[in-house]
Amino acid sequence: MNPGKCISAAILIAVFSCTKETELSQWRGPDRNGTYNETGLLKQWPDGGPELLWSVNGLGIGYGSACVTGKNVFILGMKDSTGYAYCFDAAGKAVWQKEYGKDWTQNYNGPRSTPTYINGLLYFVSGRGVATCMDARNGNIKWQVDMPEAFGAQDTYWGFAESPLIDGERIILTPGGKEHNVVALDRFSGKLIWTSKGNGEPSAFCSPVLVTHNNTRLVVAQTAGSVLGIDAENGQVCWTIPLKQEHSINANNPIYHDGRIYCACEKGDTNTGHLMIKLSEDGKTAEAGWRNQELFNLMEGLIWQDGYIFSSNMEGKNWYCLDAVTGTLKYSSDQVDGGAIIYADGLFYCYGTSGTMALVQAGSDSCRVVGSFEVKLGTDQHWAHPVIHDAKLYIRHGDVLMCYDIADKSL
Repeated sequence: MNPGKCISAAILIAVFSCTKETELSQWRGPDRNGTYNETGLLKQWPDGGPELLWSVNGLGIGYGSACVTGKNVFILGMKDSTGYAYCFDAAGKAVWQKEYGKDWTQNYNGPRSTPTYINGLLYFVSGRGVATCMDARNGNIKWQVDMPEAFGAQDTYWGFAESPLIDGERIILTPGGKEHNVVALDRFSGKLIWTSKGNGEPSAFCSPVLVTHNNTRLVVAQTAGSVLGIDAENGQVCWTIPLKQEHSINANNPIYHDGRIYCACEKGDTNTGHLMIKLSEDGKTAEAGWRNQELFNLMEGLIWQDGYIFSSNMEGKNWYCLDAVTGTLKYSSDQVDGGAIIYADGLFYCYGTSGTMALVQAGSDSCRVVGSFEVKLGTDQHWAHPVIHDAKLYIRHGDVLMCYDIADKSL
């Protein structure tokens, strides 16, 4: 045997291992900010909307979005009181379904979590607060952590609605315990790596985000009355800013752009509405830059685009454009009922709570609908956020998942 060839082979294997691309699919897109890095999409929809490629029904009750990878689509649902994880191929054909335990049955029954996929593993949280890691190939459970039992997670009236955040070999969760408020677990074993007391408040249905600001890496989370900036390396609380909805629902995950963090919630007494947080140079301190306490957003998501914040109010049936520097309202529109909002290839995708899916062209002074259709399949509330992957639009409505072709075939 030639030792030189063995050494060369070992080097090649090491290089391949280090450069192997990570496949990640998670809540509200690759950066958790509602923006999907897709191009070549239709700029206008035909009458009746884009082509429906396939649909699957019988998922059971649920409000989480689809998690879409290069080969598969994952989603959660509940039948009776039992939660199921489903896997379909790219054509909508069932690959597997697996029970993961009991799920939420107290109000608006069913799972709220959107699964997070990374390199063959699937992560999600049940409405009862049980975090699960599955083998994405077959649905076999690798580990589970009951957050109320393990971390003293405080009761939440609406259940747990968190979609797990991945940070390298860690998974970040917000159990909302008085002592274990935000935690980092080894994502391969479920073992605790660090814990943070935060402000000791209950979880608020929010999914945390990872912010890299200059040389500082922060986990930014929201609990019942606070936005938290936590050192991603050790769980130390760097700063807290008050934000509180009247029922302690801080369900929108924060978004980050150029040293600013943007948040929003529904109405409350004080410290409510839309908020911009200004980070210090090193990110270890922060202050409230502006508050707009006249405009509200319960769980529809925020989009930063070209210096403006685009937002929505499902109760007021309004879409907003705010100046990201000052927080002042540029305009509002009632062309589409309020609801979830995402962005791709220069256009906004607005899924109204009445079931209208609209394609919207919007700028700093006006917007117009360039296509829409009614989502007629499915059951109950139109609350799940749409997903875009590989020029396809995925919409979950209760027990039905739909896949639409939004590719521009003329290109």
